[in-house]
Amino acid sequence: MKEKIELLRRALTFFAERPMTFMEVCGTHTVAIYRSGIRSLLPPDISLVSGPGCPVCVTDQGEIDAAIKLAGKGDLIFATYGDMLRVPGTKGSLQSLRAHGADVRVVRSADEALSLALKNPVKEVVFLGVGFETTAPSTAAVVIEAMNRGVQNFSVLSFHKLVPPALRLLAESEELQVDGFLLPGHVSVVLGEEPYQFLPRDFNIACAIVGFEPLDIMEGLVELARQVSESDFKVSLLYARAVRPQGNVKAQGLIEEVFDKCDSKWRGLGPIERSGLKLKGDFARFDALLRFDLKIEDVPLPQGCKCGEVLMGKITPKECPLFSKLCRPDTPVGPCMVSSEGSCAACYKYDYRVM
Repeated sequence: MKEKIELLRRALTFFAERPMTFMEVCGTHTVAIYRSGIRSLLPPDISLVSGPGCPVCVTDQGEIDAAIKLAGKGDLIFATYGDMLRVPGTKGSLQSLRAHGADVRVVRSADEALSLALKNPVKEVVFLGVGFETTAPSTAAVVIEAMNRGVQNFSVLSFHKLVPPALRLLAESEELQVDGFLLPGHVSVVLGEEPYQFLPRDFNIACAIVGFEPLDIMEGLVELARQVSESDFKVSLLYARAVRPQGNVKAQGLIEEVFDKCDSKWRGLGPIERSGLKLKGDFARFDALLRFDLKIEDVPLPQGCKCGEVLMGKITPKECPLFSKLCRPDTPVGPCMVSSEGSCAACYKYDYRVM
């Protein structure tokens, strides 16, 4: 293992003929990079920045507030993934609502949320649907099941987001100037290679789909540096043990059957065209926004919070003035310190040292 890592480090140094900036898009990659100390192995000309790969973190502040508002309405069960529980809204969080008596329940899957609706037929059950292309198919499958079974008391608050439109925005950014992307492994299991092809074709950006072990990540960085050095821009699939070139066609079909693409606002990135998913056609009867006449308001970020800049790769977590001071895992100000895939939480856990 150590010998292979050293060989890859030397190869990375060989190809680093000029300063290069690479971004890991996936939050799981971010955690793996901090945990394994990969940044300490990089040559001086290689910069590695974190991107908007944590679905909890990119959920807009207005969406968080809408979820909290709905969960506090009273006679309903609000089902959510655990990572969303502590994300601060403008006033409190889902966790604080639960402490004051709201029926907020943590589920491990969309299917578990539907089970709550079947077991509690006299109560409305709302499932908070967050995540990228990885979790959207399971939400879609549950909505289809609810339709087929004639379930009347189940709805989805869909804040699902799509990765490729966000990558296009980053590629077009004059501020960021990224030379290459470590593409997300889990999302790529669903998408395959094709949705990323615009990056090398239109922007001369190196791309590699990689796994989550340190060797996977180092191999991906070497491939990115090679592509840049040789001007051989492409989408390289280095995670063939899990990702097929065509992706998971069945999962793609579920998304297309149930959802329409819609404009969506991302924390840090702002509004991005056709980057969200809303329930379409007959499935719209399960849309919690429509069922409860809920509006997404424009809400300012918490004062001093730099989660947006962290998600854009503009700053590191340590460069946020609140990091480790007002914002810590026990008292988070922004979602990047809450989520298990958040850059700030990973930095605090694996790379923070009290001076």
